[in-house]
Amino acid sequence: MAKSTTISLDSIDSVATDQVSCDLNGELAILDHATGTYFGLDPIGPMVWSLLADPIAVHEIVDAIVADYDVKRAHCEQDLLTLLAKLDQRSLIQIGDGNGS
Repeated sequence: MAKSTTISLDSIDSVATDQVSCDLNGELAILDHATGTYFGLDPIGPMVWSLLADPIAVHEIVDAIVADYDVKRAHCEQDLLTLLAKLDQRSLIQIGDGNGS
């Protein structure tokens, strides 16, 4: 399903409701109920996914990753935005604009 949601560092994102996930020895498996498709995330993906359990600003996820890993902020921001765009394309997350919508 093609989506046109714009994701920014101020977006408030969360996991979509029509999926389940579980940890598999440090990797994360996600099942999209709507399509019956499995997706996998590793190695930082599980951390991002757990942060998305409750609505959170993208810049807060960046803050958490930069605090825990030796990564430059600009590189982290770009990689995270790419990951979130892929998750959004598969309807695995919900994107808000940071203004309550």
